[in-house]
Amino acid sequence: MSADLKLSFRPDPQLTEVMRLRVQSLQQRGQRRQDGERLLGPNEAVYRLDFSRQTLRFSNWRVRLAQAGRLTVTATSQLWTPDLTHLMTRQLLEPTGVFWRSQGDASVRCYEADAQEFGERIAELAKVRKVMYFLFGFEEGCNPENVDCSITFTADS
Repeated sequence: MSADLKLSFRPDPQLTEVMRLRVQSLQQRGQRRQDGERLLGPNEAVYRLDFSRQTLRFSNWRVRLAQAGRLTVTATSQLWTPDLTHLMTRQLLEPTGVFWRSQGDASVRCYEADAQEFGERIAELAKVRKVMYFLFGFEEGCNPENVDCSITFTADS
């Protein structure tokens, strides 16, 4: 028997702040990032997804944007341990999830093939992870206050 499992992406304000402090520290010292290091942009935040079960099959995305804008969701690999290392570009997974809502449009759109592959990849990684981190990029009028993002899986019992 299988059941739907809806997981909501939650902001991780502590990790976002740590990554912002890294950028600020480099700027204050006049230093450059490490070769291959991925710094957090001013329009980005760290979100997390906590898995209560490990055997999942991707079902669908549920993204709501209260106004026109673009949301980019990028996953990090299981090799990134945020308490020990800086985020490196090689630890970002592809494809990314790109969701947008145009002015005057009621529905949110996405690149469906990429969103499907991305969801399947997350389900695959859930087998070996209890938590997964994501970078949410807010563009073209999108901001954290007007985004609601979740992912639904089918969980085998």
